[in-house]
Amino acid sequence: MTSAGSNPSNNGADAGLREYYARRAAEYEKIYSKPERQANLARMTDDVADAFRGRSVLEVACGTGWWTPHIARHAQRVDAYDINDETLAIARTKPVDPQRVRFALGDAYAPPARTPRNDAAFAGFWWSHIPKRDIARFVHGLHAALAPGARVVILDNRLVEGSSTPLSRTDGDGNTYQSRPLADGSVHEVLKNFPEPAELTAAVAADAASSEVRLLDYYWWLEYTLR
Repeated sequence: MTSAGSNPSNNGADAGLREYYARRAAEYEKIYSKPERQANLARMTDDVADAFRGRSVLEVACGTGWWTPHIARHAQRVDAYDINDETLAIARTKPVDPQRVRFALGDAYAPPARTPRNDAAFAGFWWSHIPKRDIARFVHGLHAALAPGARVVILDNRLVEGSSTPLSRTDGDGNTYQSRPLADGSVHEVLKNFPEPAELTAAVAADAASSEVRLLDYYWWLEYTLR
């Protein structure tokens, strides 16, 4: 079993998580086909499009780019970054306007700040892979790349029995893990945390002028505005 529970970054901090998503790239989007989740996904895709209307959006850990066309529907510009060439290769096949959407390699812990800075940011299904001790580091790096008043949307999974992969263990820091098999026969231990709403709002409170957590049946949605 490959372990994927440390910090993923361009500095090689977690080869395990990077290897897992590189191997999973071709089958990653199957997760969006679960029948019981379709109503939640339909609502969130529309809400994402509306949230970024007219905005210049920084998308971190974009993966295969499943969310990027929805972000770009009404956005002025999208700068989408991921750590893996394998996932970016799929992302670049998405039906988006190349004049407004750019895919590039980038570290979610230290996203580049363009000039002028992006006035919005999105992270989908990334927060759950951040070790608890590194949440502040991620939040600081994200906010440093954004303009004052930026709108931020972060969404991820809730733990739902019968739909979610069961947890396999909890470490000494309170991080939880799942054991995930891939089509190639490999099995990977993947860090997957499920935070409470109070943890989310507390993590961004120092920089947020306002914040809100919405709970859907299978997902949570954190939205806030930077000071």
